[in-house]
Amino acid sequence: MLRRNCLLLFLCFLFEQSSCAPFQSRPGQEWPHSQTGPSAAGRNGGSKGFQRVKRGWVWNQFFVLEEYMGSDPQYVGKLHTDLDKGQSAVKYTLSGEGAGTIFTIDQITGDIHALRSLDREEKPYYTLRAQAVNIETNRPLESESEFVIKVQDINDNEPKFLEGPYTASVPEMSPVGTYVMKVTATDADDPTYGNSARVVYSILHGQPYFSVDPKTGVIRTALPNMDREVKELYQVLIQAKDMGGQLGGLAGTTTINITLSDVNDNPPRFSKSIFHLRVPESSAVGSAVGRIKAHDLDTGKNAEVEYNIVPGDGGAMFDIATNEHNQEGIIMLKKPLDYETKKAYTFKVEASNAHLDPRFHNFGPFKDTATVKINVLDVDEPPVFSKPSYAMDVYEDTPQGTIIGAVTAQDLDAGNSPVRYSIDWKSDLDSFFDIDPVRGTISTNELLDRESIAQHNISVVATKVNNPVLTSRVAVTVHVLDINEFPPELAMPYETFVCESAKVGQVIQVISARDQDLPQAGQRFSFKSPQEGVKTKNFTVRDFGNNTAGVVTLRGGFRRRSQEIYHLPVLIEDGGLQTLSSTSTLTIRVCGCDTDGSLLTCSAEAIFLHVGLSTGALIAILVCIVILLVIVVLYVGVRRQKKKETLMTSKEDIRDNVIHYDDEGGGEEDTHAFDMGTLRNPKVIKENLFRRDVKPELGLCPRRPIASQNSFCSFLKFLEEPTFMESFHCTKLSFIVKKGYLYY
Repeated sequence: MLRRNCLLLFLCFLFEQSSCAPFQSRPGQEWPHSQTGPSAAGRNGGSKGFQRVKRGWVWNQFFVLEEYMGSDPQYVGKLHTDLDKGQSAVKYTLSGEGAGTIFTIDQITGDIHALRSLDREEKPYYTLRAQAVNIETNRPLESESEFVIKVQDINDNEPKFLEGPYTASVPEMSPVGTYVMKVTATDADDPTYGNSARVVYSILHGQPYFSVDPKTGVIRTALPNMDREVKELYQVLIQAKDMGGQLGGLAGTTTINITLSDVNDNPPRFSKSIFHLRVPESSAVGSAVGRIKAHDLDTGKNAEVEYNIVPGDGGAMFDIATNEHNQEGIIMLKKPLDYETKKAYTFKVEASNAHLDPRFHNFGPFKDTATVKINVLDVDEPPVFSKPSYAMDVYEDTPQGTIIGAVTAQDLDAGNSPVRYSIDWKSDLDSFFDIDPVRGTISTNELLDRESIAQHNISVVATKVNNPVLTSRVAVTVHVLDINEFPPELAMPYETFVCESAKVGQVIQVISARDQDLPQAGQRFSFKSPQEGVKTKNFTVRDFGNNTAGVVTLRGGFRRRSQEIYHLPVLIEDGGLQTLSSTSTLTIRVCGCDTDGSLLTCSAEAIFLHVGLSTGALIAILVCIVILLVIVVLYVGVRRQKKKETLMTSKEDIRDNVIHYDDEGGGEEDTHAFDMGTLRNPKVIKENLFRRDVKPELGLCPRRPIASQNSFCSFLKFLEEPTFMESFHCTKLSFIVKKGYLYY
């Protein structure tokens, strides 16, 4: 390094001695260049004029080796100017990054040294400035120049895997060369200098299963048909070495955990060919009677198994389903078992994969078959009723002690024990019914009322005599039948009205009826008016024959002024075996209607209102009247307030002064301004008031010329204000214009 720098300095010196024209260097250019300046003139004989001289700096881009471990400061380079004649008259100074702390310069010789070891990865270069000054006057001989000291890289950093350790996955049974993943190592050394940052990858552990590309770091499979069921996890050790993998390079390693993911390459298999199960005959339908399992070496969805019963002798009695958690086959009872009828069942169960992979069809059928034998166990069972439930009907007026039905139960076991019956008291708290314990007949114990309870739900218990612990229950529903005991009535309170413009035969209301009794098939309601023989009628009832009727007008010309309310009796009959009837009264109001028959009003107060006005129009008219009254009241109040303000005594009112003119003679009175206060304040001139009923005489008013003709025109404009005119009329002043003068 030192020899190379010295050689460069020597070449620069030879170039400086040549006669080539000086030139300016670009930033970073490592050649000498010239400069003109006053300092150069001072050095050439003390001439006062400016002369072009060659710049004296000679330097190159300096290099310093990183991680220097020597005891002496590391030599960097030498600065020299041609103004330095070797007489110790020039002093060199150094400034910039690290000057004085990292780098030092010999002020006399210009030699630069590094004081401590440097790290290129921490800072790759330093920018400094050098200057030559006169050692006696301390004045600069050259302008300050900038140069760079680069830290030269050495291979002091090993490659590193920043994201390790790694995890990867590859499907089992993959072919050779299947991509697994890519790893990358970084080297902090300078990639542009030498091979310090050139990394080569290799595999230290994990062969022969996997391989790595030495340049890219891509890892691939190296063996075919790796089976997850044989070995699932592989640990691979990858090495990255710099210097192109040559001897002396630094290396870094990382671990990659590679897992073989499962594929569906294994069929389910039963652990044995025959499964023996025992099932009590008392097992409920839908209950699980046994479990079998086919094992699949795969995992996840690939291990899901579907079970099916092969059609045969016992397949109709049982069903099978898959437990999603442990993939077991659950055998369930599909129909009731009876030991006395059949004591054993045999059928086959098939287990197959739910998700097949077509790549492995050549491995064989992905299913297995096993035989299931089920033995039915005899159980001492409770009595069995002949029906699953019973339903009985009884009329609500049935006398006490009447038998309404019976239940039957028997013991189906070989012992054929007698059975005793009872009613569960919790289902018949009021003891409406009783049962014969031997025959099972049910009778009434109380009078029944359909309107209170229309249906009774009781539970009958059958008990074996030889084993009272075994009991069975059956539900008995007793329907209480209705008898016709309530007369019909109107379905609702109707609000009926008739328009004053109604015509003869017009249907004004449709009515219907209701009955508290339970409607029987074909039951009907009939409607009619009980006043059929009366000739002078206003309304009648017309039966429509569908359990509804209409109220029909028999005349027109109804008037609220004459009669506002009519009452119409309605006779209603039901269709029971014993016909019941009732009479209801409809209240009919006479109302005012629109031309299309729409209701307007039925109140008596609205009789005298105009028919064409609706309620909204009347409200709008009333609101307008109220608004007008409010406006009138406000207007009167404002007028009164203005009258109180007419007595103005302000001296600053411009209307109190009228300019006088001397254009036409009028005596000395024309030279005085007209006092408007006299006209504004009637109290001042009370002595000149006139009676309202007597015409004032001109001779009574003193003649006072107030202005000339021009002044009078201005005065008339002033009189246009309403306040002044009001005051004027109130004081009954009389004005007379004569020969250009105004008198009062």
